Amino acid sequence: MFQILLLLGSLLLHEEASLAAPLVKGNCPPTCGGVTIPFPFGIGTGCFLDEWYEIFCDESTYSAVPMLKKPNLRVLNISLPDSYGRKNGMISVSLPMINSPNGTCRGNGSSTPVSLNGSHFIFSESRNVLTAVGCNICVLLDDQKSAIIGCKSSCKDDKVVRKMTCSGSDGCCRTTITPDLQAFSITFNHEKGPAKNQCEYAFLGDRSKFTRSPIDFNKLKASGHFPAVLEWGIAKSSRAASEIYKHGDSYECSNFSFNSVYRKAMPFLQCSCRGGFTGNPYIKYGCEDVDECKGPTDPCPGRNCVNRQGSYDCVERSNMIKFFLIRLGAGVGGSAQVLLLSRWLYGVIKKKKEIKRKKKYFKTQWGTLLQRHLSSSPEGNVVKSKLFSFKDLEKATDRFNENRILGQGGQGVVYKGMLTDGKIVAVKKSKLIDKEKVEEFINEIIILSQIDHRNVVKLMGCCVEIDIPLLVYEFIPNGTLYKYLHDLNEDLLMSWDTRLRIATEIAGALCYLHSAASIPIYHRDIKSTNILLDEKYHAKVADFGTSKSVSLDQTHVTTLVRGTFGYLDPEYFKTSHFTVKSDVYSFGVVLTELLTGQMPISWLREEEEKGLAAFFVISMERKCLFDIIDTRIMEEGKKEEIAAVANLTRKCLSLIGRNRPTMKEVVMELEGIKKLQSSLSFQQNQEKMEAAESRVSRFTSSKSLVDIDATTFSDVQPFAHCESW
Repeated sequence: MFQILLLLGSLLLHEEASLAAPLVKGNCPPTCGGVTIPFPFGIGTGCFLDEWYEIFCDESTYSAVPMLKKPNLRVLNISLPDSYGRKNGMISVSLPMINSPNGTCRGNGSSTPVSLNGSHFIFSESRNVLTAVGCNICVLLDDQKSAIIGCKSSCKDDKVVRKMTCSGSDGCCRTTITPDLQAFSITFNHEKGPAKNQCEYAFLGDRSKFTRSPIDFNKLKASGHFPAVLEWGIAKSSRAASEIYKHGDSYECSNFSFNSVYRKAMPFLQCSCRGGFTGNPYIKYGCEDVDECKGPTDPCPGRNCVNRQGSYDCVERSNMIKFFLIRLGAGVGGSAQVLLLSRWLYGVIKKKKEIKRKKKYFKTQWGTLLQRHLSSSPEGNVVKSKLFSFKDLEKATDRFNENRILGQGGQGVVYKGMLTDGKIVAVKKSKLIDKEKVEEFINEIIILSQIDHRNVVKLMGCCVEIDIPLLVYEFIPNGTLYKYLHDLNEDLLMSWDTRLRIATEIAGALCYLHSAASIPIYHRDIKSTNILLDEKYHAKVADFGTSKSVSLDQTHVTTLVRGTFGYLDPEYFKTSHFTVKSDVYSFGVVLTELLTGQMPISWLREEEEKGLAAFFVISMERKCLFDIIDTRIMEEGKKEEIAAVANLTRKCLSLIGRNRPTMKEVVMELEGIKKLQSSLSFQQNQEKMEAAESRVSRFTSSKSLVDIDATTFSDVQPFAHCESW
């Protein structure tokens, strides 16, 4: 009886898995040179999605070589996205190195970097590093958007680099790259001028290839190439995406990274077979069930394994008859009862797993550190931060609906949300959360929890229940200062008085951070996109992800060169030392934006004037200040005040840090200009009143009765100091 039931149950409930799930379309070639070519990539007409996915199999050499045809890159490996294994789709390629134009390199390198613009490929931020080789050089990578990164390499006695480990002091340095990188330019800077007969080059390379054993740079230089990794997907709005973008039983699609320790929004769509299935989700019916019961290891030691679609069951041998009777009964007539029971069991198991998962994430290094910090910080130094549940924030943002996105940058996406009490908030969902960058998340919470200032955005709390960190801020309704200065569609014409007030408020906030906070804080990313405007257009300084708190006796912090192109302190570029005066320089660039209405970088100006800071200083030296001032404020005719702010701006933009004023001095000067403004306004009102009294006197002497309306004016406002409001 048992054998009959077992056979019957197997026939009804067990589906045989295919020997090999399909990876290519139809009869297309599945490999080239030992490399598997899965669709949407393909060899030959009709085998690939579009020209960017075409693989050319070069058989002219002894061994066939697959080439990604459009960018002309040798393919070393292609992998499909794997949500269950938490991996993104990747292509390993052989990337040409970029030689310095002043160097003496001989090999197969290039003078221009590879561009992926127009594709749905990006240089993997989690897998690649920017590497530079040469003595006493600083190499900078400009991502052609707004960010710039770099590293410095030094040598003892200018020795030729041969076998090194890229520590920075051995003729080779490396650093992480910017997110969603598709195209870039490389600049080579020299501390002592270009060295004679020196080969200098840079490249993006797979960080896993940098092992403890030194790299032979003579061989590397000769080859001119280094393995790198691209991440890939398909267009969200493409025809292919519309055909497959649905959540089926066997596969899933997402525009978020599958990498659990490096979560971020992706600029394309990725699809993956679900756990318990294998194959290619980009092919119709391409994901097939895996029979776990036929695997090399027994998943149910001491029990019977019964396969089912996408998973398997472990059943006690003594309960096998009952198990199959229940399953058979469900198939014949008891499906409704079994469905209800299954749903209840699923809910119980899911809830337990959810609790276990939350505990797991909270017990990670950053969750424990946050809890310790929030509980041990001295009373008065820390604004109480609330721990939000993921469920509440998901509900507040309508499941992180794209329509709720307020903005996004290198560190995360910001959503508008409404809490259960009706309070409107901004929820920042981190893009990046690998082990190297987790400290930026912790850093922002720790920094903001020490700040209580009316011109700094308030942190309300965070969520540490999941692997993607979430920060909750007060909602600032009027967006960024950048939008009002540079967006031609904005109706608000920002007056001079408003601009001067905003400048004073930003300066007051920075002054507080530098000298009045419990611990001095360097912001390190002051720019107009990080200045928010509230409902009354008061400034709020935001985004403290890269900020640093320093001890009172510390004069600088030494860091990898990071920041936003156009705002970075030139002295920081050269020395890698970020000082309190580096924030002053960035603030000076924001002042130039307020004065001129121009963007921090313009490719329409001459080479030496592309940066707004340089253009502004050169214009002042040429006595052409009022030629570049924003016409919207020039019409208000306050040239005296504009000239005073321009002179202050020029001091902030000094190339030598010690010549720049402190933020406290900046605040005092701006207050002085505002007082001048107020006294002039008072004087004008006084003159109007005296003129009115004179008319009254004349009318009274001629026995005319006149009713005069009282002329009123607001009291002079108190001015900002470096204090906590």
